[in-house]
Amino acid sequence: MSGDYSIYTGQKKTFTIPDYVLFSLTLAISAGIGLFYAIKDRNKVNSKDYLLGGKDMNILPVAMSLLVTFLSALTLLGTPAEMYNFSTMFWWLCLAFVFAMVISSVVFIPFFYNLNVTSVFQYLELRFSKPVRVLASLIYILQTSAYMSFVLYAPSLALNAVTGLDLWGSLIAVGIIVTLYTALGGMKAVLWTDTFQAFVILAGLLAVLIQGSIVMGGFQNAWDIAGNRSRIYFHDFSFDPTTRHSFWSIVVGGAFFWTSLYGVNQAQVQRTMSCPSISKARLTLLVNLPGLILIVSLCCMIGIVMYAFYADCHPIKFNNLISKTDQLLPLYVMDILGHIPGIPGVFVSCIFSGSLSTLSSSLNALGAVIPCDLIKPYFCPNLSDRSMTILSKVIVVIFGGVAIGLAVLVSQLGSVLQASYSVYSVINGPLFGLFILGMFFPWANAWGAFVGAVTSLAFMCWIGFGAFANKVSTAKPSPVFTHGCNWSVTTTAMTVTTTLGTATPFTGSTEMTTVAASSDPFIPMYKLSYLFYTPTAMAVLVIVGMFVSLITGLRRPDSIDPRLICPLFDRLFPCMPEMILRPLRCGVNHNGKYRKQAYEQADELPEKIQPADVNGVETKSSPDVEVGAINPGFDPVDEETSTPEEFVTHL
Repeated sequence: MSGDYSIYTGQKKTFTIPDYVLFSLTLAISAGIGLFYAIKDRNKVNSKDYLLGGKDMNILPVAMSLLVTFLSALTLLGTPAEMYNFSTMFWWLCLAFVFAMVISSVVFIPFFYNLNVTSVFQYLELRFSKPVRVLASLIYILQTSAYMSFVLYAPSLALNAVTGLDLWGSLIAVGIIVTLYTALGGMKAVLWTDTFQAFVILAGLLAVLIQGSIVMGGFQNAWDIAGNRSRIYFHDFSFDPTTRHSFWSIVVGGAFFWTSLYGVNQAQVQRTMSCPSISKARLTLLVNLPGLILIVSLCCMIGIVMYAFYADCHPIKFNNLISKTDQLLPLYVMDILGHIPGIPGVFVSCIFSGSLSTLSSSLNALGAVIPCDLIKPYFCPNLSDRSMTILSKVIVVIFGGVAIGLAVLVSQLGSVLQASYSVYSVINGPLFGLFILGMFFPWANAWGAFVGAVTSLAFMCWIGFGAFANKVSTAKPSPVFTHGCNWSVTTTAMTVTTTLGTATPFTGSTEMTTVAASSDPFIPMYKLSYLFYTPTAMAVLVIVGMFVSLITGLRRPDSIDPRLICPLFDRLFPCMPEMILRPLRCGVNHNGKYRKQAYEQADELPEKIQPADVNGVETKSSPDVEVGAINPGFDPVDEETSTPEEFVTHL
């Protein structure tokens, strides 16, 4: 292999005019889609159209939007680098996708679709209480705001270091454009721009893989080179929870993480809610599944070819080519495609399309959560639908500016890729646990949910901060080589074992070495694989939540609207005999006749939802009672003396 590659010349290639034109064209098309729907729907100023696309969206745009919402630029940059630095174990994530999509489509999506809520956090008030809903909403807002800033800044930084693309110019341009088309066009603009960006991402990845395979004399040759250097490895079946990437951590931990994203995350649920029926909502997940597997597999294959290309000359920290692994892929692209005008621009469009899709989906979700969960219920209960739509647009603009502003702060951090996924993983688990506790444990009450959420969040922050403070890392990179470098600054052949990490679609490995000795007795706990963060946080919340509920008074399953409890076994095993399913419903009557209860007339819930009785007492609706104002502590112990009036006074 020879040519004017950076590993031979020591010089990085930069963008040409055609590259800038194609990159700008991608941004212009995205903005144009938003402007189109803003003009097309200018007379439809209502929240249903703006936030849910009128609940009449086609399967294709919804599936494509689901596909690219969490396959951000961090994923596109990080997954190839994972293959480069470690091994192909991460490829098992495709199996986790299968479990996550099946469970989400069978259990979670039908559950929320039947509730017909705009924000998933409305469910937490219906099931528990207002404080639980507010707590979860605030956690989500902080999580999403922080993640958006990382998604906006990290790819700009990586591409600036390699391609010469202006850092702050590209960052501000992308931030303004995504805010513009999301605010103007709402859900329809987000879905169709995501669809366009999904095809751009696919085109960019295919271009890199095909050209890389040609340069290496075929993908099989690249695979053989990687295999001879310990990169092809699929058989780590260790049960040790501190093993960073084992089969169990990736498949089990990854399944929990991605189920939380597709099952209860506001951005994803809001997309499926835009479908006209449950069957179509489910189908979007099944259509999305092959796309997930394809894009992640393409990223893994690119990582293998990229490693084969640099197998004898590791470019990091040599001759100042690049300094971090998140810059590996841009350097590789400029090496193999830099001689073709415009093609590197397609790749950069691919990376920024990953950012645009994530940012637009997150902004659209915040435009639903903040008005629905915080402003309207507590500050403006009489807010009209038109005013709420305008408020959602204003919030999108505000948080678009917040994301740009936070990106400035993120620029002061060190490993932005590691920090982004660490923050997301730590916070994601407690949110998922709240929904698990509410949907599958009818005995849990509001005290249990609130204390469990705070405890789980504190525990995961402890693990995350402890791992960072003690410089704990379970990553064991494979060796890299430099004897093939032809730079004048490299005079001797040498083998280097790097301690640099990479950003995976969850948390990224660290750039730290494990501390040899420490007096902290919790070091083993800090070594927990980041892939187990979500199930660990969920387990802590459920255990603490049930314990606190036991102390403060368990709820009676027959006192809860059955639509607020998910019949898990009925959904997973619908053909199971009734005699087995009945006790598995834990006393919740999912087959009974639903009657009206106090919150029926609240505008957040549709009229078709008629919650169940409490101990057989039909409760009358009251316009003064807000959504989900069910007092978890209320337990009518005497069916004969508990009148409807007495019940309403407890709400």
